[in-house]
Amino acid sequence: MRTLLAAALCLAATATGCGATVRSAEDARSPAVTLTNCGREVTYDKVPERVVTNDVGITELMFALGLEDRMAGFAMPDDRGDLSRVPWKDGYDKVPWLSKDQLTKENVLDARADLVVAGWNYGFREDGGFTPDALDKLGIPSYVLTESCRNGRTKTSRGIMPPLDALYTDLTNLGALFGVEKRARALVDGFREQVAGVRAKAPRGAGRPSVFLYDSGRDTPFTSGRYAAPEQIITEAGGVNVMHDVADSWTTAGWETVVERDPDVIVICDYGDVSAERKKRFLLSYAPLRDVSAVRHRRIVALDYADLVESPRNPSAVARLGAYLRTVAEQG
Repeated sequence: MRTLLAAALCLAATATGCGATVRSAEDARSPAVTLTNCGREVTYDKVPERVVTNDVGITELMFALGLEDRMAGFAMPDDRGDLSRVPWKDGYDKVPWLSKDQLTKENVLDARADLVVAGWNYGFREDGGFTPDALDKLGIPSYVLTESCRNGRTKTSRGIMPPLDALYTDLTNLGALFGVEKRARALVDGFREQVAGVRAKAPRGAGRPSVFLYDSGRDTPFTSGRYAAPEQIITEAGGVNVMHDVADSWTTAGWETVVERDPDVIVICDYGDVSAERKKRFLLSYAPLRDVSAVRHRRIVALDYADLVESPRNPSAVARLGAYLRTVAEQG
């Protein structure tokens, strides 16, 4: 973070593969695969065999698709929470941890990568010269995380579709690229079903609690607009993101806006050197927030970083937050 085109895209992507298992070396000589990534068509000449990923959510997309044996490594800080409980935790034991920071050209070259999967502010960055264009000049193709696609509103604004659609798009695209369309389709179908189950029980109308996502920051809070994963996690769980009108993904806001919009619940993004408990203590003690409903009623809940960035953990985060918001709604 410091970090669908829907039906048409899914049909186009799923029409290209040939089964639910990773292609063999012989299969890798099959025709090129063309995908739509961040609004443009990208052609991959072969099935990648040495993929390098940046950050936990992107890495777990590969793991969830069963593609560990196609990976040469990943970069990820070691503050991303407990990795032992995720369904695909074995991937972390099988794939080299290249860096506890962000990817660099050196990491990628040393790993002999033939594909880099990262995102804007999830590895790709202009200031360090680590961009898809820079990798292309080295002969290394890339795939950009759809949650992070730039939308053209400003030079850095991100997000081109609802966040869960972004997740389903990436699973579908990667499934097509690696020939595991059936597995991708099963994941997407399962996630849709899980989310629909939460939605069916969620508070409705005026009973939906308003929610502020707090990532970090004291003078200026870092939060989620409508294109980052928390937007749809909150919405499907039965809440209303108070920053829904912000046409960006992860971005800053002003405390005065938080006070004015008076959220019923605050969700903390738990990661980094500052623990969720310390963030909670700050929110409860910060004088400008003392009259905010979430603070007055101590309705503050934490979700892991990997729950709140695009990742295959998003649907389970919807379920957990949904249970909490139902309780809030029942209390009135």
